[in-house]
Amino acid sequence: MKPIRLLAALFLSAAFAVAAAPSSALAADADSGALKVATDATFPPMEYTENNARTGFDVDLMNALAKAMGKQVQWTDIDFKGLVPGLVAHRFDVAISAIYITPERAQVVDFTEPYYAGGLVALVKANSPIKTLADLNGKKVSVQVGTKSVNFLAQNYPQVHRVEVEKNEEMFDLVGIGRADAAVTGKPAAYQFVRTRPGFRVLDEQLTTEKYGIAVRKDEPQLRDALNGALQKIKADGTYAALVKKWFSSK
Repeated sequence: MKPIRLLAALFLSAAFAVAAAPSSALAADADSGALKVATDATFPPMEYTENNARTGFDVDLMNALAKAMGKQVQWTDIDFKGLVPGLVAHRFDVAISAIYITPERAQVVDFTEPYYAGGLVALVKANSPIKTLADLNGKKVSVQVGTKSVNFLAQNYPQVHRVEVEKNEEMFDLVGIGRADAAVTGKPAAYQFVRTRPGFRVLDEQLTTEKYGIAVRKDEPQLRDALNGALQKIKADGTYAALVKKWFSSK
């Protein structure tokens, strides 16, 4: 084959390989040192913004995992309800945002090993007549769209009048101004709110006890395994325990 034709054939072969490669693979090749991670930073103490910077347990944990993997984190902010669809659509590689591991979600995405135990609780005003979970029946309860709270209340507390909002902080605001009698949300966020805002309390009885996991696509088992390995590493070297103490020691 003549040199010019040989070069042309090699060029076409390379072009075809690039065109045929999955977009996620191309993105990884272009920026192999970056891990694209999405979160909804409105859920303190798990993830939130302070002084225009992301902070929280999940944020610190993800940064520690990435460091153990030799990668940098490239963050994307997105509403909670868009985390799983965005992950499936290859908008990012990982989703961490106090996501409960549920059978329904596990049908669509893969999860790492659980990294923290939480559960749903009810938050009310300190002077509220609501004392038990049964007292929620017939009351207005605020919940965040896209979270397990919505379906859980619909299935287990059908007499509750759900008030669905987009952002986590809106749930608490509605309770504060009296437009909702209670808010059902994750345990860490509820206790964080009570610590920082007087005049509220959390019911003693939890609605559920569940575990948080980091979500990845089902076609990325290597990434899931790498995250699990990094989690084991930071637990072994004391990093994980230090983060738990930093964010939850006052409970």
